[in-house]
Amino acid sequence: MQPYITVLTLGVNDLEKSLAFYRDGLGLDTNGIIGTEFENGAVAFFDLHNGLKLALWPRKSLAADTGLPVTPRSSLELSIGHNVDSKEAVDRVMQEAQAAGATIIKPAQDSFYGGYAGYFSDPDDHLWEVVWNPELASLG
Repeated sequence: MQPYITVLTLGVNDLEKSLAFYRDGLGLDTNGIIGTEFENGAVAFFDLHNGLKLALWPRKSLAADTGLPVTPRSSLELSIGHNVDSKEAVDRVMQEAQAAGATIIKPAQDSFYGGYAGYFSDPDDHLWEVVWNPELASLG
């Protein structure tokens, strides 16, 4: 497999609330909710970088599409890493996320590998790591 990931989809409980968090709170660019004309089709897409998109899709719609049952959420299933270029940028993003309504899970602090990082969760408990890693370019 030659992985070329184009969309990262997060299952959400309240699409409008999650849209507001990412669009209004974090300032991500979107055309809003589309696909409402289809059963289980309502979704919001956000442009990230290099062609990558973030999608928000109701958990019940994802369950209907896959045939899997809706299960309890766990923040430890996945974390999304947002790398920035300085400790100050980590602090700035963490403050922005908190002001948008994120829950700070772990305040930004020096890390065991020589970087600086903190964690927050979005309204659906998806875990984001905001990190400055001075060795990121050399990791492969």
